[in-house]
Amino acid sequence: MPDWTILFTTETPVLELLLRGTVLFFALLVLMRFVGQRESGGLGMSDLLVIVLVGSALGDALTGGGTNLLDGLVPVATVLVWSVILDALTYRWPRLAVLLKRKPRPLVIDGRLDRRTMRREFITEDELLTQLRAHGLSEVSQVQRAHLEPNGEISVIPKDGEGDGTS
Repeated sequence: MPDWTILFTTETPVLELLLRGTVLFFALLVLMRFVGQRESGGLGMSDLLVIVLVGSALGDALTGGGTNLLDGLVPVATVLVWSVILDALTYRWPRLAVLLKRKPRPLVIDGRLDRRTMRREFITEDELLTQLRAHGLSEVSQVQRAHLEPNGEISVIPKDGEGDGTS
């Protein structure tokens, strides 16, 4: 008969698991802050961190590679709790969001390319033109503003009477 208590005990001290989850979450948060916005795709930075860390922490517990469930669940719970706490803190204190959350970056301002931002985010003119066409615009001169959003997508505000502004 299997010993079911092994599933709910932990080989690693719970405090160590909490510390590991906390350190990994914040280390990856800092590293992701320096990665371009496009790299995160359609996810927010903290969403991407949670997915990566949860997948990693649960990997062994899910496949039985670890001997118990708590060694996987404690770090996952830690990561999820920190994610909720950071969202609550940035909601409560918007100035903190400046450090932890990305802001939209301008790619086009009054029909002119912002090449500095494009260079920093590794966006070519052809890639930007592709996005403009998806919004019903054929030329940069038709764009009032275009931004690289925190989720990695490009939003476009056409000049009055230009294009449909949808994607």
